[in-house]
Amino acid sequence: MSPLFPLILLHITVAAAQLRPGHYSKTCPGAELVVRDVMKKALIREPRSLASVMRFQFHDCFVNGCDASMLLDDTTTMLGEKLSLSNINSLRSYEVVDEAKEALEKVCPGVVSCADIIIMASRDAVALTGGPNWEVKLGRLDSLTASQEASDNIMPSPRANASLLIDLFGKFNLSVKDLVALSGSHSIGQGRCFSIMFRLYNQSGTGRPDPALEPKFREKLNKLCPLNVDQNVTGDLDATPFVFDNQYFKDLVAGRGFLNSDQTLFTFPQTRKFVKQFSINQSEFFEAFVEGMIKMGDLQWEQPGEIRRNCRVANSHSVNTF
Repeated sequence: MSPLFPLILLHITVAAAQLRPGHYSKTCPGAELVVRDVMKKALIREPRSLASVMRFQFHDCFVNGCDASMLLDDTTTMLGEKLSLSNINSLRSYEVVDEAKEALEKVCPGVVSCADIIIMASRDAVALTGGPNWEVKLGRLDSLTASQEASDNIMPSPRANASLLIDLFGKFNLSVKDLVALSGSHSIGQGRCFSIMFRLYNQSGTGRPDPALEPKFREKLNKLCPLNVDQNVTGDLDATPFVFDNQYFKDLVAGRGFLNSDQTLFTFPQTRKFVKQFSINQSEFFEAFVEGMIKMGDLQWEQPGEIRRNCRVANSHSVNTF
């Protein structure tokens, strides 16, 4: 972890008082319906895209707060976050947010921020795949810039263990329970062979597989990800990758976690109790997940902002800048 990490976090604040449900009730009353309609179409077109979009909230809010900085394309003077270590060849489906923004600009031009679209779309990705639905707080502004360095310094690796993750989440005032519940976002979607090769062939530099892997599951992963594999090949993060449920936690208990950062939640004492709890009681998982998503959505960075017209590019002037 970079020594810059604690300094970066000094500027993170919880700005819940500035955010509220129904923020667009007068200025763009159909905003949430527009976003959900786009997400429904994305589900039909490519079910996996919902998991991809849902993860945007994590990759956005943890880096300088929830400000849509991760959506900005690189410029001649700025290295954005799309090519950061945690995002390159990993984050995808940016076009879904583009579609939502385009639809909103037709009905309410210059009103709905890209940062709020991420929050709405993440909630919809969960609800449309069988998970809980909840009321989101809105009113965020979009950043004027992005930082690849900040993303590299903050976002955890798939190799991360529970102890590192507890420390990371704690710096954002997210509890151990929040960490485990939010890790349940891996209830849907897929991960790359790149992220698990060391688990299969050289865990902790031993030249051997991770002993926490259940043998038959390890055989399955060996077939999916042989040593000579294209490491962008993907595998399911749990046994029901298109349904948001508590199967993810059942898989961890059985030693079938895809990522090291997932399986370590069961092998580490501080997090194991929550994994067991959520594997038994799906309702408790859903409740904790919603609480964690709302808390994460409250993270804000004290900086100027605007309502972007295009989520990939900062506006060329500052009419909507505050």
